Amino acid sequence: MSAIKHQIVIVGGGTAGIATAAHLKKNNACLDVAIIEPSDVHYYQPGFTFVGAGIYKPEKTKRPMASVIPEGVTWLKDSVLSFDPENNTITTEKSGEIAYKGLVVAAGIKIDWDAVDGLAEAIKTEGVCSNYTYETADKTWKTIKRFKGGTAIFTQPKPPFKCPGAAQKIMYLADEAFRKQGVRNKTDIKFFAAAPSIFPIKHYADPLNAVIARKELNTNFKHHLVAIDGKKKEATFEHTETGKRTTSKYDMIHVTPPQCAPDFLKGSPLANAGGWVDVDKFTLQSTKFSNVFALGDCCSAPCSKTAAAIKAQGPVVVSNLLTVLAGGEAGTAYDGYASCPLVTGYGKLVLAEFDYNMQPKETFPFDQGQERKSMYYLKKYVLPKFYWDVMLKGGNLGE
Repeated sequence: MSAIKHQIVIVGGGTAGIATAAHLKKNNACLDVAIIEPSDVHYYQPGFTFVGAGIYKPEKTKRPMASVIPEGVTWLKDSVLSFDPENNTITTEKSGEIAYKGLVVAAGIKIDWDAVDGLAEAIKTEGVCSNYTYETADKTWKTIKRFKGGTAIFTQPKPPFKCPGAAQKIMYLADEAFRKQGVRNKTDIKFFAAAPSIFPIKHYADPLNAVIARKELNTNFKHHLVAIDGKKKEATFEHTETGKRTTSKYDMIHVTPPQCAPDFLKGSPLANAGGWVDVDKFTLQSTKFSNVFALGDCCSAPCSKTAAAIKAQGPVVVSNLLTVLAGGEAGTAYDGYASCPLVTGYGKLVLAEFDYNMQPKETFPFDQGQERKSMYYLKKYVLPKFYWDVMLKGGNLGE
């Protein structure tokens, strides 16, 4: 069977893949672009925190994949098995060999439930929840609503993992929910994070530490979850420096699961030792193959893995890919921009924006290192509309 051929092939129908395809077609409607994506559903993952906090219904965060595939783009409902970049081909499960002139890898990240001993079983038990998948986010709100007091634990693993702020946002929201439910005075809220502090940038860490003090939250930094027993309701943590292990009882625990590169990328010619597509952090071009680019969670760029980062990476990939295909060299640079809307309560948000140098790169003409109701409304109402109606349609990506 002869190979299927397309000018540009995009692996992945998530935020990065759809937005990049749309922007390519907006740039040149005649481009032959194909997306390889096996899922029937596209998720607005930044909304999962609000699902877990009872603010959104789960259905608000998903749409049929067919409805977001850009007009004129071929959707190959298939899974990638392997890459052969030397010959500009990909092998897929159903379609066989697919040839390309340019390749964009936007394959996302894998939730690795098995990386914590017992977690895959524990997530199915009472009191264990996570906002990191559509299937589990609604359970978080049910768990919070049913909570009658005791020990509530919230975890943050070693990087990399997507939307780092989500690990702490649900803790702040749970605190307020517990107060409204009248159980906060008999609740011990503990935050176990592998990181050495609440946030790596002082401009945002200071207000977050003030939130922690105000809410009387118990923080345990340099600790990551290594085991959980759903029957005994016990979580075991390991100190990232000393290796010492401690076990804590819980009545509820919100787990941010460890994450890793998708299996089909690990060991591929495109990947580095960690399994991520190895790219120049500025041009997002493969370090090995000039006609291959990657963006979003699956690439090696040392930035925060957020939808906002993808928004900034999209025009860089499109510009550089089209330049390379026309015989030029990649010259457009990504500065590491990422954003983290840190919800600190119902109606309160600190909007962190920063670059590779961990310097604030703020959008609005006021100090974003403060809790603001206006930024909460931006997160709740404006950003979802922007996502579905602008970003996924190729808009506001650098024109």
